[in-house]
Amino acid sequence: MQQHHFPVPRTARYFTLGAAGSHLRQVWFVCHGYGCLAQRFLENFKALDDGTRFVIAPEGLSRYYTDHDGGTVGACWMTREDRLAEITDYVAYLDSLYKHVCKRIDRSSVTVCVLGFSQGAHTAARWISHGSAVADRLILWGEVLPADLDLEMAWAKLEDSRITFVVGTRDELVPAPKLEGSEARLLEHDIPYETIKYNGGHRLDRRVLRSLAG
Repeated sequence: MQQHHFPVPRTARYFTLGAAGSHLRQVWFVCHGYGCLAQRFLENFKALDDGTRFVIAPEGLSRYYTDHDGGTVGACWMTREDRLAEITDYVAYLDSLYKHVCKRIDRSSVTVCVLGFSQGAHTAARWISHGSAVADRLILWGEVLPADLDLEMAWAKLEDSRITFVVGTRDELVPAPKLEGSEARLLEHDIPYETIKYNGGHRLDRRVLRSLAG
């Protein structure tokens, strides 16, 4: 038995808040967590829709029923099965979306923020490390750097992105040793970062989000 791969066209879906134009000062790409859909995830960012921001929420390419009766649909970015091919696919997809958006804005006049929540944080980190897109700020919320991310290779990209970890004090998915391990890796490679903690669990906090945007 032999395994084979070949590329196929896919139709990807994304949702937006705001509109492209010369009025913008920030563009946000926000990557949802495991089992969420982009439209639902984007609801969290309505507080940022003040006319100066364009928020883009891409959806993971793999959708599935999250319950046994097929009533709820979620999406994810990858699983451990054939993971390297899935990473390659979503990096290419997000790069294409970035280029599509940049055709409609003046990239030199806006700050591009890339936020990933939970599984989407790994997605965002790999995208900015491996892809061609350039982020002025990389926000990893409710997750840390992927353990297998090669910081030697990604150093030049990540050094130019302002890296922010955002972690709830009651987030059981990001215990202190896990966060400290990622912080130590960045320190070892002289990559600057900041860590923001808030009183809460594994969720987005809109007050913190507004503070980040401000």
